[in-house]
Amino acid sequence: MRHQYLHEIAKFAAGLVLGDFLAGWWFLAYHLFPVSFLGVTLTEPMVGPWLAFDAVLFLILVHYGWNVGRTPHLSSSSFFTVIGVLFGIVALVHIARIFFGLDLVLGSFMVPVWLSWIGAAATAYLSYMSFYLASRMK
Repeated sequence: MRHQYLHEIAKFAAGLVLGDFLAGWWFLAYHLFPVSFLGVTLTEPMVGPWLAFDAVLFLILVHYGWNVGRTPHLSSSSFFTVIGVLFGIVALVHIARIFFGLDLVLGSFMVPVWLSWIGAAATAYLSYMSFYLASRMK
């Protein structure tokens, strides 16, 4: 019974995320950037990651909200493979930031490049270990 409430909350949240996605798309289509909201200035280059995050979150919420009792079971090796791919992508983004000298600003904080060296090493190791564990479980 308790899971039914969680599915209903996921359906509601999917609607909110869809609304956020459409708002971002509308702001982009009518060239309304830059916009300040709660002290954060949103610019046009931020829209791509914003919309991508909303799309992925929407798909996850729709899957959970409308697939009551039919959630497929993921094997351990598949789980570790998916996690390895995600950590690999994050490691590649850190490496690209290092080699191309990309700036990362969160609010008013300029993230130093040395932090990407740590992030690249940690996520590359986690990716390697995930693939290793996936191969051991087959």
